[in-house]
Amino acid sequence: MTDDRAELAGPSAVLRTYLASARTALLWKLEGLGERELRLPRTPTGTSLLGIVLHCANVEIGYFGPTFGRRWPDPEHPAHLAPDVYDTDPQADWTVPVDLPAAELVAFYERVGAFADAALAELPLDAVGEVPWWPEGRRRATLHEIAVHVMSDLYRHAGHADVLREQVDGAVGMRPGLSNVPDGVEWPAYVARLTAIAERFPAQSG
Repeated sequence: MTDDRAELAGPSAVLRTYLASARTALLWKLEGLGERELRLPRTPTGTSLLGIVLHCANVEIGYFGPTFGRRWPDPEHPAHLAPDVYDTDPQADWTVPVDLPAAELVAFYERVGAFADAALAELPLDAVGEVPWWPEGRRRATLHEIAVHVMSDLYRHAGHADVLREQVDGAVGMRPGLSNVPDGVEWPAYVARLTAIAERFPAQSG
């Protein structure tokens, strides 16, 4: 995210800037890793670094595309998932196909970012869309609400990626150029101190 506050003139520019920052933070967590490391599931529910990117890409396409009557220009791309695919595989957008290289998925997500930014540049924030997968009776939402909704989702998943990447090779940081992690901390000693505090409390059973 830029530090030039002059560029944040108006609510739409603010939203575009912070959405871009979330994408940058997420994609940064992939840098320097090979296909195996990016695809390996690292939680009991199968979350992987590359799976997060596939999920976020399709989230943005859905919310900034069909919700406002906008068509994604490359529906045949293997990273783009048709809505009906979830009827047979609810985890489809977390499962990166073996024949979809990580670099291609990253390039795809960068195009998705431009597609989302165009919606915010072309439409007024009070434009009303309809989210097909939301419950009937509450599917209508403004572009402003959708942008905030998507932003919260992206930052949540960027946080997931932070944790996953640290598990892979110890790499940490908020985004390129800003680690947000203090220097000079003896991390093993710090972890040991936190562990000692936690162990003063009884473990819960069950």
